[in-house]
Amino acid sequence: MTLCFQYIKGKKMSVKIFVMTHKRFEVPNDPMYIPLHVGHKQAKEEFGYMGDDTGDHISDQNCYYAELSGVYWVWKNYHTADYVGICHYRRFLTSEEGYVFSESEYEKILQEYDIITTKQLELPGSYRNGFGAHHNVHTLDETGHIIAEYYPEYYDTFIRLSNQNKTYFGNMMVAKKELFDTYCQWLFSIFMILYQRIDLNFTDDYHRRVFGFISEFLLYVWVTVNNLKAYECRVALIGEKKETREVTIKIAEYFRQKDVKGAKEYFETVLKKRPDILMEASDLNGECKLCLQAVSTANLEIAEYGSCFLESVNEYEKVISYFRCLNRYARDAVKAVSTKEETKNINQKAEYIKTIEDQSCMYKEQQSIQNVSEIALRAAIRLYATNGDMADRAYQYCHRKE
Repeated sequence: MTLCFQYIKGKKMSVKIFVMTHKRFEVPNDPMYIPLHVGHKQAKEEFGYMGDDTGDHISDQNCYYAELSGVYWVWKNYHTADYVGICHYRRFLTSEEGYVFSESEYEKILQEYDIITTKQLELPGSYRNGFGAHHNVHTLDETGHIIAEYYPEYYDTFIRLSNQNKTYFGNMMVAKKELFDTYCQWLFSIFMILYQRIDLNFTDDYHRRVFGFISEFLLYVWVTVNNLKAYECRVALIGEKKETREVTIKIAEYFRQKDVKGAKEYFETVLKKRPDILMEASDLNGECKLCLQAVSTANLEIAEYGSCFLESVNEYEKVISYFRCLNRYARDAVKAVSTKEETKNINQKAEYIKTIEDQSCMYKEQQSIQNVSEIALRAAIRLYATNGDMADRAYQYCHRKE
């Protein structure tokens, strides 16, 4: 299937990017960006932004749709600009150099491409398995059943892509308004049926945003089936999420108190409510992942040795630095054995140790990688090794005589 729309080269075309938000933020100093308060109908606070609860809207269903209640509003109520786009108060589409696009740059790109969206995420496993790990996979499967029933030409691609490991994310896009409307008609017609078929009783607000999560993948399906030429670009993440900062502050306190059990229980509670806390869009600098690694390692060390690394270092910044450095060492060891360059890199261990000591990455006054526990090293290696045999070889590589 191919959707065709006429683009008039050389003609000045207007672009408007709607910034979906549920909180106050620093609005870009560019009239192209229009803040849109999603879920405005039931909002408890006013920010002075336009709301998504005028005209034809689903603002009162924002808890299920997230930013899609704003997408729906733009589809039904905005008809002025030639191109329309969606971004978030913390996420903006950018060039490879990290610059936010100007209106003229958007126009130029869209003379050659059908749609601008995010780079594809590469997942560790299939999309379906990943979705099922954090959500009720029945909702995704039921989406497929609806597509098979109402849009059978999309079904084979839906199944094929759901068993692969890629997706778009964030529901971020810019396109000709007619193309945007066509997508919305397809997307919301599916969700209006899904809304009637699934159990909408969720344990928390995060999982309740089910349509917002599924739609990220459906955009990938829609672009693929329609053979659209997509310009996939980077996403600038502006500022750290409040929830992410709260987690690192709390974990830092557990580290300071050397409370390994408390840290583990706290992290388990957080992940149950907000599994997205470990995603790149939330964990900008990767510290939440490192905190989880540190907590897991500490618990394993205590179970095996009766004590853990927190006895030597318990300051948050030093713990994070320690695991960053350990992971670099583990990653390079895995790379060495996986590329079969073990002989060539026989002296690499000494070089890594010197680098680590020079950078003061390790705990105990520049302690070398040799004093890291076997448990900590093996756990770090498993982050990068693709199988058990590779992990074992990387571990042995780390213990070669210099």
